[in-house]
Amino acid sequence: MRVRLIFICLVLLALCDLPAAFAAGSVVPKATDSPGLRLLEEIQAVFTDLAESAKPSVVNLIPLSGAGRGRELPQERVPNASGSGSGVIIDPEGHIITNSHVIGDATEIEVRFSDTTKLIAQVVGKDLDTDLAVLKVTATHPLPSAKFGDSSAVRVGQWVLAVGNPFGLDRTVTLGVVSGIGRENINLSRYENFIQTDASINPGNSGGPLFNLRGEIIGINTAIINFAQGIGFAIPSNMAKQVMEQLVAQGRVTRGWLGVGIQPLTVELARKFGVNEGEGVLVNEVFEKDPAAAAGIKPGDILTRIDGTLIDSPSRLSRVVAGLLPGATAKVEIVRDLQRLVLDVALIERRDHAVTTSLPQTRTDAKLGLDVQDLTPSLADKFKLRESRGVLITKVEPGSLAQSEGLHEGDLIKEVNRIDVGSVGEFSSAVSKVRRGETVLLRMLRESRAFYVVLKSTDP
Repeated sequence: MRVRLIFICLVLLALCDLPAAFAAGSVVPKATDSPGLRLLEEIQAVFTDLAESAKPSVVNLIPLSGAGRGRELPQERVPNASGSGSGVIIDPEGHIITNSHVIGDATEIEVRFSDTTKLIAQVVGKDLDTDLAVLKVTATHPLPSAKFGDSSAVRVGQWVLAVGNPFGLDRTVTLGVVSGIGRENINLSRYENFIQTDASINPGNSGGPLFNLRGEIIGINTAIINFAQGIGFAIPSNMAKQVMEQLVAQGRVTRGWLGVGIQPLTVELARKFGVNEGEGVLVNEVFEKDPAAAAGIKPGDILTRIDGTLIDSPSRLSRVVAGLLPGATAKVEIVRDLQRLVLDVALIERRDHAVTTSLPQTRTDAKLGLDVQDLTPSLADKFKLRESRGVLITKVEPGSLAQSEGLHEGDLIKEVNRIDVGSVGEFSSAVSKVRRGETVLLRMLRESRAFYVVLKSTDP
């Protein structure tokens, strides 16, 4: 908004400086152009020159085989839904980066260039976790290409140019600003760190580049919100470049794996663990024989930094770890019992694990409202629990705090206020130490997922 206000002020300045003859409709000689008009023309020249130099590197992509043929529907896309779209040439040899959902299951893609020529591209590799794909065409001459810029330098408010083929309108150019950075939880891909822009993006723009004023690619346009105006998302160029390099080198992407289940720190959880809200993420499970377990990380640790990078959300942790190569040793900073530790963790390659996160947290003031019993082999089998000890919830009272926190029958209590409980007797002993009005920290297990919750007891 601030950039647009400045631009409007420049326009008004230029209009105020225009000679009366220009306002009357006559042509003003160049020698008499006002300083304001010359300034506007200089600004305009930046955009027109940028568009002219950028368009040749942008291509139109049409899948020829598999499930990807046809145009994108004019609506918000479903993740990994295929359709025709855009791409950008990233080197003179003919490598093209685009969205994975644009090519779908196709193995051959028709590439239409700005000079109206056409070539058939082969798929070098796809990465569904980031919704990126790399294609390769073979040409008899070097192709016009664009270079990646540094997306970590992108700032909210800066001007950007989106180029693509919306609704089949080849090499359409739209101008806007960066509206936001670090957008996540959009539910479009596993690793999200989107650049948000108000540069007009429509179906068919997917896979096309988002340029800065220097003509550098700072993002790959990937999605829109169809019920809103001026809300589009682009994959940051640093992420795209990293994925592209691996796809070109080995046809697939390998990522580091830490081996922990995590959840965000709510106010109550942060208070129980003696840290500030948002100061790291809470480790709620450590998988046996994985890197974190080997390095000594434990459930209840607060993971704050990896190789100096601040970790303030589960999504950031996933992105940072995924950006490290298997075999690398990462310095992981944790808080344990109010003490800060730094552990060296040797990462392995990520397998297809789901990241463990917590249930939504809400607070009410009520009794615990739980009935429990010792875990038996038959109950463990019934509730798909791979445990032999613990305290099983057999009933949750309607309207209780336990119900409001999302607990239900079949959940297994493993800890009470950081103390292991393997029986109803141990559970009762731990709860009896909680004074009226104090909070109770429970470590829970539901099937294969662990998480922490904080309840408030109104009983002695």
